[in-house]
Amino acid sequence: MSFKTEYEFTLPKGYIDENGNLHRNGAMRLATAADEILPMKDPRVQQNPVYLSVIILARVITKLGDLQAINTNIIEGLFSSDFAYLQEFYNTINSSGMTKLKAKCPKCGNIFEVEIGCPGYIKD
Repeated sequence: MSFKTEYEFTLPKGYIDENGNLHRNGAMRLATAADEILPMKDPRVQQNPVYLSVIILARVITKLGDLQAINTNIIEGLFSSDFAYLQEFYNTINSSGMTKLKAKCPKCGNIFEVEIGCPGYIKD
């Protein structure tokens, strides 16, 4: 049995590099404890805790279009809708990705739990 650690995504708008090239397709790996702990020592995070998301995304995004490397400058240059999308995507793949809901059979009245995934985010 294989365990998936990297997930593909497509940004709603895309990142435009200094040459005007648009980059929309990318991949993000699952975060490690170090990805969330080590950035806490960064002075930018200590001055502004919101910056934590920028550093974490720069660490876990493994691919974005044809870019050679992902860094905080690239994350800072994203459109706000793409940044919000990536934050939500990060939360989705790093949680179980499933939500349990109670359901009731309309015919017999039996109550049971069903798991639903987050459509549109995780592609197998």
